[in-house]
Amino acid sequence: MALIACPTCNSEDINGTPQPDSRLLIHCNDCGHEWLRGEARRDPSRPAVRTIDSLHAAFPTAADVRPDVRERVELLKAEFLLDRREPDPDVEKYRARYQELFSREGLSSAPPEELYEFANSDTVANAGNMSGFNRAWKTQGPDRAAQKVRETIEYLLYGPESLRIEDRLTQLIDGKKVGFPSFNKEPLLTKVLCIVEPERFLPVVKYSATTDGKKEIAKLVFDLDLPPAEKVAWTIGRLAIWSNDLLRSLVGNDIPDLHHATQFLSWAKTRPSLSRD
Repeated sequence: MALIACPTCNSEDINGTPQPDSRLLIHCNDCGHEWLRGEARRDPSRPAVRTIDSLHAAFPTAADVRPDVRERVELLKAEFLLDRREPDPDVEKYRARYQELFSREGLSSAPPEELYEFANSDTVANAGNMSGFNRAWKTQGPDRAAQKVRETIEYLLYGPESLRIEDRLTQLIDGKKVGFPSFNKEPLLTKVLCIVEPERFLPVVKYSATTDGKKEIAKLVFDLDLPPAEKVAWTIGRLAIWSNDLLRSLVGNDIPDLHHATQFLSWAKTRPSLSRD
């Protein structure tokens, strides 16, 4: 692969995935461009090559929810909203502070102690057990660790712009890009997205997690089967972003605060579900 360069950005940081028709699907890790290399072996029984756009088009949508399930969810939503809750002022203050720190202008000077607090706080979202992060932070020291956390956040949020955010997320989780390995985890990276785009990202920090992941919520609440994560096509970053956008669409605008919307989904998945005839 070292002798092959991306035709879009000239990068040699590429990888290839063998396809059923004997060609290679080449993916540029810098700009995200994908192209096929080699000559196809004709075999109508083999599945077609699936690019990121064709995969996204095949991902479930709100239109795939059965009418009876949709009606049930609307009834549950009405019941849930009888107890209307005002946004938590502490959450709003916390979010505003970290939006400032994670901005292009503020990130380079974000204080180590505030980055450490972000990882360990359960405000907005609980990223789980932080013992590994805390050990690595102590081993490397606050200044070096903080700089690597800043590099992680910068790569996730700001570039390269030619690479889709779902693929930047995958590269960080898979350890293919620089940063702080103990921070490059799906829950913490998702929490960053919840801070910077609170109107898009639900604070559900894992794609799949027993009954608490986006995949499980989609099944328990909306009776939708989402694909499992894999290394080749259904990568974790793509599934994490696409499932978030799907759930956001399904919740709708009746619950505009996504922290509140996540509470609804957590409650709704415990309600008795409808069974197919």
